[in-house]
Amino acid sequence: MRLDYFGPTPEPVGFLLLPRFSMMAFFSAVEPLRIANRISGRPLFDWSLISQGGEPVTASNGMTLLADQSIGQTYSLSSLAVCSGFAPEHSGDRALVRWLQRLDAAGIALGGLDTGCFLLAAAGLLAGERVTLHWESLPAFHERFPAIATSDELFELGERRFSCAGGTAAMDMALHAIARRHGQRLAVDVSEQLVHARIRTRHDQQRMTLARRLGTHNRRLIDAVNLMEHHLEAPLALTEVSRRSGVSLRQLQRLFEETLEASPKGYYLALRLERARYLLEETDMDILAVGVACGFASASSFTRAFRAHWGVPPRRARRR
Repeated sequence: MRLDYFGPTPEPVGFLLLPRFSMMAFFSAVEPLRIANRISGRPLFDWSLISQGGEPVTASNGMTLLADQSIGQTYSLSSLAVCSGFAPEHSGDRALVRWLQRLDAAGIALGGLDTGCFLLAAAGLLAGERVTLHWESLPAFHERFPAIATSDELFELGERRFSCAGGTAAMDMALHAIARRHGQRLAVDVSEQLVHARIRTRHDQQRMTLARRLGTHNRRLIDAVNLMEHHLEAPLALTEVSRRSGVSLRQLQRLFEETLEASPKGYYLALRLERARYLLEETDMDILAVGVACGFASASSFTRAFRAHWGVPPRRARRR
């Protein structure tokens, strides 16, 4: 939703549903609007579901929703949220891109839930903007659109663009928009109806802290894993990881084996191959480009490592 709205109520909001969209993100965005209408006793928001041809759309969980209208029909919107999920790069065509460009020219705020920014970026509508996506999709977005600034925050709200990381982050974004338009008291009341204990700010982290994910508070081990996660395309030498983490190579080996039951080399390689599997399954990058993006110098070395780790070659993983 746009940062501010000064038009008549109810505010018209559109949701473009793409095949395999994230139902969780969609409901997290819509339910706060519904509850705000109920608590206030008047229609503050009015939303419509849109599909490209007006046909029903099936989400990633297998549930199907009926669309209210197609992109060919005329209507007035304050903002439009592009709702997508898995394989977002395969969801758009020229007709859809031209329609989004027309909405932008008409002054409608455009945004993405979960991976919706892939389509907006492909339409050339994110130049000069900063957006956020689900943390798992950020690396693929960087590879496809390196000139577009991204953040790993829960949501971004601007004058003409908005985005969120998906999941319950859409709920926090909607609650923030409700507070901006109709006051913090209403937003808090809606949050309590949702049994949402705290309205998170955009600066809250998408993921658990590394300490919680790893099950340890050892600062040096956390620093080492953090370095690895941020250097997948150009892997650091383990000597450099140990130096930056403030431990000897022998200590690093012991920390990984005792806490994570893996060697530093094996853990680092597994991180890179997990990223590779995601890029193969969820993007249209060619196999060599995926290997390079995950720190492999050649297609053959990438294929050998991928097969040894996942049991199938990269080409077969993509077909799956």
